[in-house]
Formats: sequence, C-alpha cells, structure tokens
Amino acid sequence: MADYIHFTKMHGAGNDYIYVDLQKYVIPNPELAAKRWSTPHFGIGSDGLVLINRAQNEAEADFSMRIFNADGSEAMMCGNASRCIGKYLYEKGLTDKTTIRLETLSGIKVLHLTLNTQHQVEKVTVDMLAPSFEVAEQFTGIAPSLTAIPGAKEGVFVSMGNPHYVIFVDDIESIDVALHGKRLEHDAAFPLRCNIEFVQLTASSTLRTRVWERGSGITMACGTGACATVAAASHTKRVDHAADVVMDGGTLHIDWHRDDHHIYMTGPAAFVFEGEIALPQELQMI
Repeated sequence: MADYIHFTKMHGAGNDYIYVDLQKYVIPNPELAAKRWSTPHFGIGSDGLVLINRAQNEAEADFSMRIFNADGSEAMMCGNASRCIGKYLYEKGLTDKTTIRLETLSGIKVLHLTLNTQHQVEKVTVDMLAPSFEVAEQFTGIAPSLTAIPGAKEGVFVSMGNPHYVIFVDDIESIDVALHGKRLEHDAAFPLRCNIEFVQLTASSTLRTRVWERGSGITMACGTGACATVAAASHTKRVDHAADVVMDGGTLHIDWHRDDHHIYMTGPAAFVFEGEIALPQELQMI
C-alpha cells in the first residue's frame, strides 16, 4: 500500500511551494520528492518543497525550515516561504506566538506576524539579516558580461545568505528572462550558481523586478531576491533605504534599516489548497 503524505499548498506573492510538517511524516529523500511533486500535470505543481520541523536547538529558535527547489537542489533560504511558514504555524495552532524564530541554512530569521480582526495572519515581516556584497564562495568578483541583454546598465552581486545578481535595465518587459536568466545562473562568476533579478526603477521608491531563481527557473516572486534588489538599488543610489518591489505575483515592501543594517521584508502569505499525495514509488520501500 502506498505511503501518503498530507501536504499544504501555499504561496507568497505567487511564489508557490508544497509544505509538509515533519513532526508527522518522514520523507527519506526530499530531493526526489521535490522533483516529482513539483512537476506540473504529473505532480502537485510548485516552485519546490518546504519541510517544517521543530528547531534542533529550541533555546535559539522555535521551528526550522528546509527548502528544496523544483529541480531537487536544496536552497539556503526563501523569504516568501518563511512568511508562509509563519501563517501556517499560527493558523494551524502549532504556536500562539506572533514573533517566531525560524532556523534556516542561512541563519535564524525572526518572523513578526500581523493579525487581522479574525485573528488570521494578514501579513508577515521577516528580519532577513544584513546583505553582503562580497562572499567569495558565491562570487568570484569577475562580473559576467551583460552586453547581450538589451538596455542593461549595471549588475550588482548581493548575498542574502543565498547568491543574487541584480541587473538594472531600461525596459524590463523587453528582457528575455528565460534566455538570460538561465545563462547567468550557470556563469563561471558564480561557483554555486546564482539567482538572477532584472530590475527597472519605475518611480522614486518602486522597483519592477522579474526573477530567475536558481534551481526553479522563472518564478512569480522571490523574497530574498526582493531584498537583494533593494540592497543593490540603495547601494548604487537608485533608491534610499526602502522601496516597494513589484514582481509578477505581487508586491513586497523592503526596508533596509540603518541602525542594525538588517533588511526587513513585509508581504502577504496565502493558503491555496490541501491534500494527500503518495511518496514516489522509489521511496516507499526505504
């Protein structure tokens, strides 16, 4: 008999993942499960798989997350997924806290939940920690060529724990995101591959961004990418310390605080549907 797993499909600004509570289930090979379940038509369809558990060290964090991209590779962090986890934990009664410490591969992130009058999570603000413009293991320092990208002005490397390359362009709608995103993800400048953001300044504090995510391809939104976008735009004097980032799936507000140098991301999270799915056949006998 097949082993069935209960899952929850959620999205943050259109960035959709499959969420599973590891306090109830064991998934022996999450890399394979992410590939199978994320496939449209043959699986649930998503940008990847997110696993929720108690934190290993409960003195430092409340819960933990692991995230696997649609190609099975493990990511260090996802801002949109972290907001969804905050809503999941609170509305499913796994915590009554409105400030949650979440353990990720890129450090502990603090989630601040804003509730509506029905005690539902309306939005979540995440302390995404400080950006870095120099991480040797993620960026060689030799910038990739942008000459093939129409209207490309400048590229800026930013690490939000995971690597991002933010490219400012004249007309974002003219950019072939799939063509240039895939090429740049695998450029020799990025030893661990890279997330790619194409950005156009459309108002004094509004940035239109389209995303190619490492391991997932084009996605509707990327939380760490939105943070990297504002960090790069502020670093190059295009915006001040805060801006709205408008992506295909929605808008996130990003604020780079000057006191602690941390970036704070605020945005929505939403349930889509729930169901049960069988473990891939290769895992049922493990």
